[in-house]
Amino acid sequence: MLFPTRTIVTSLILAFAALAAFLPQAQAAGSVVDTAFVVDAMKRGAIVWDTRSIDEYKQGHIPGSVTIGDVGRVLRDDNTEDYIALDRIEKLLGSAGIDPAKEVVVYGAKGNPFVYFALVTLQYFGSKQAYIYHGGIDDWRAAGRPSSTEPASPAPVALTLQPSPALLATTREVIAKLRNASVQIVDVRTPKEFSGEDIRALRGGHIPGAINIPYEQNWVDPEAPARLARKEVATKDGLALKSVEQLKALYARLDPNKETIVYCQSGVRASETATVLRDIGFRNVRVYDSSWLAYGNTFEAPAENVTYFNVGLLNGRIAAMQKRIETLEKELAQARQVQAGKPAGCTTC
Repeated sequence: MLFPTRTIVTSLILAFAALAAFLPQAQAAGSVVDTAFVVDAMKRGAIVWDTRSIDEYKQGHIPGSVTIGDVGRVLRDDNTEDYIALDRIEKLLGSAGIDPAKEVVVYGAKGNPFVYFALVTLQYFGSKQAYIYHGGIDDWRAAGRPSSTEPASPAPVALTLQPSPALLATTREVIAKLRNASVQIVDVRTPKEFSGEDIRALRGGHIPGAINIPYEQNWVDPEAPARLARKEVATKDGLALKSVEQLKALYARLDPNKETIVYCQSGVRASETATVLRDIGFRNVRVYDSSWLAYGNTFEAPAENVTYFNVGLLNGRIAAMQKRIETLEKELAQARQVQAGKPAGCTTC
């Protein structure tokens, strides 16, 4: 048997390398990516979007990442929690150099659903190369990657955004599809919101036929935030997403071939579940962006487990709270007087 000479082998290697340069870049299996993907994306010149507040960004961010501030506040109306006017979104994203037509990786704190809201926003405006770094700044630091406190200076872009209405569902569409057997509705709120016990609109309850799977169930440990608050754990590892196999088991009662409408209170938590569903093979997933905030306030919209917001009860609780505050303020003033060596209750000495 004849073996190729070293010169021939070298020529073959160079030829394959040249061919590889013309092949398309390897793509992520889904929208959710890891640290290694982010590092490679940065080498490719991808836009990295930090969705946290300006203060958090200044304290340390992925080098070169851009920001427009807290995405949940700057892109949404304070009252309706719907998107602000399109021209304002164009200016905000454009000034930060965030172009949905290019490859963009969004990140924030690990497990924060507002990062998914940013991802869905990019997709809503036509992005085909938008990814989410679920582990965010926490995984970045845990991997020993460098952070920066220097703000990026992106080149602004002039944007003319074209929304993709098929990605988001409206209240009218949801009502029209309630009796459609080819449509399934997923409620990702807490069980108390679903049952109407926790009222966050004029009405409590849920959309008829909706299946309640809280979005926290996507995590390895749904109780991770509570454990962190109680200092039972020291890391955010529990906020990692479950494996694909575990996620498929979680949503096994759903049909991946049906149109799937996902909702929560205002579309943020729904954005995470919608992304997860797409990544595990669901073909037609839509986010009901206005969610229960709009549906619960639409009295002609059919609902189940209906409860109503009790204004009188709320006013009573506010009055009781105000009285308690006044009592505490009086007790605090008396304590300061005693500490200063004056008789408690003295107003003239």
